Amino acid sequence: MTNNPLTPGVVAGRLPDPELARNFADIVPRFDRHEARVAADRCYFCHDAPCITACPTSIDIPLFIRQIATGTPEAAAKTILSQNILGGICARVCPTENLCEGACVRETAEGKPVEIGRLQRFATDTLMDKGIHPFNRAAATGKRVAVVGAGPAGLAAAHRLAMRGHDVTLFDAREKLGGLNEFGIAAYKAPGGFAQDELNWLLSIGGIAVEPGKAIGNGLTLDALRKDHDAVLLAFGLAGVNALKVDGEALGNVEDAVDFIARLRQSDKSKVAVGRDVVVIGGGMTAIDAAVQSKLLGAENVTIVYRRGRDAMGASRHEQDHAAANGVKIITNAAPVAIHGNGAVREIEFAYTESGPAGLTIGKETFRLKADQVFKAIGQTLDGAPAGLDLNGRKIAVTGPGRTSVPGVWAAGDCAAGGDDLTVTAVAEGRDAAEDIHASLRG
Repeated sequence: MTNNPLTPGVVAGRLPDPELARNFADIVPRFDRHEARVAADRCYFCHDAPCITACPTSIDIPLFIRQIATGTPEAAAKTILSQNILGGICARVCPTENLCEGACVRETAEGKPVEIGRLQRFATDTLMDKGIHPFNRAAATGKRVAVVGAGPAGLAAAHRLAMRGHDVTLFDAREKLGGLNEFGIAAYKAPGGFAQDELNWLLSIGGIAVEPGKAIGNGLTLDALRKDHDAVLLAFGLAGVNALKVDGEALGNVEDAVDFIARLRQSDKSKVAVGRDVVVIGGGMTAIDAAVQSKLLGAENVTIVYRRGRDAMGASRHEQDHAAANGVKIITNAAPVAIHGNGAVREIEFAYTESGPAGLTIGKETFRLKADQVFKAIGQTLDGAPAGLDLNGRKIAVTGPGRTSVPGVWAAGDCAAGGDDLTVTAVAEGRDAAEDIHASLRG
C-alpha cells in the first residue's frame, strides 16, 4: 500500500488485484448472437415508436432491432451509426431507463422494456470487431473546418464534416483525445480501452487531422482559427468545476470528483488511493460514479450527500439504486457548511435544508460525517470562453443548430447553452452543427 502523507487512511491497494479486476469488469456484458436474437424478438416494431422520439439522436430503433432479429447486425449498426456515430459508447453509458427504454411500450405495459441499449451495443460491437467503417468520404470540397474539443460533440461533428468532404482539424487540450468518453465516465462502464478503440475507428474515415495539446488560450485563438479556416466549431465542454464556497475547502484530500474519475480511467486501479470514509457531495452522474468506484476500490463507508430530495437528483433512479446496491449511502436535503480537519479533512459538517416556493432554505440544525476523503460533484462550468461570444448564463449562447453570435463560429456539446449534459445529446448537437456548417459552406 502507498500511503497518502496527509492522511494515513487514504491509501492505494486496499483490495487484492483479482478482486479489483472483478469489481471493475464490464458491468453489463454484451449479448452473444443468440441472446441478441431473443432480446430482439421482444420488440413490437411500433410504427409510431415512442423510443425514437425519446432518443436525442433519433435512431430508427425498430428498424435496427428488426435487422438484428433477421440476422444482419452489421446492417443494424449502420442504421445506428448513421444517426449516432458514437453509438458504441452511448450504448454503454446512456441513461436508457430515462430515454428509449423508458418510453418503450413494453415498459409501459409490463415494466420490462426491450433491452435497446444492449442490442445497440451488440450491433455496433459486431461491426467494429470486423474493422468495418460503413461510411466513405464525399468528394473533397476544398473547405477547411476547425473543431476545438475532441469529446463526443467534437468527434461527432468532425466525422460528419469529413464524411461530407471537408478537411477537418481536430484540436484538444489534452494529449489524449476522447474528452468525456475517455476521462469522464465510470471505468466499469467502458473497460478495456473501448473509448480509444472507438475513437480510432471513427478517425479511420480519413480527412481528420489531429492536433492534441492545444486549446483556446493555449496555442489557439479564435481569431486565428477563423482566419485559417472556413468555419470553426467549439466543442470543448466544461473545464471549470464549481466550488463549495465553505470553510475548509482547501484542506488535503478534498478534490473534484471529475479529477478522481479521470485518474481511475487512466491508472492501474491498484495504484489509486481511496479513503476509509469517503463523502461525495452532489446528486448527478458524476457523484454516483465517484461514490460507486470509491466503494469498488475498497472504501469502507461511502456517502453521497445532496442538498435537495431524491426526485431532484440529476442521476436516474436506476443509477441511485445501483449505488445503493454497492453499499453507498445516500443522504438528501443536506448542504455542506464547513469542512473540518488539521491539514487534511477529518469531518464535514452539513445543515439540513428545505425546498419551498422561495427556493432552498438552509436550516440551523447541523450534523457531521467522518471523512478522510471528500469529492466535490456539484457541477462544472465554462472555463475560458473566447472573448466576443455572447453567453447565455454561463454557457455559449447559440441559435438553431449551434450558431453563435460570431459569424462562421458554431458551438455544440456541454459548452453550448440548451440541452441536457449527456453524451448522446452532445453527439446529436455535434452532428447537427456539422450539417449546418456543411450547408453554410455550400452556400
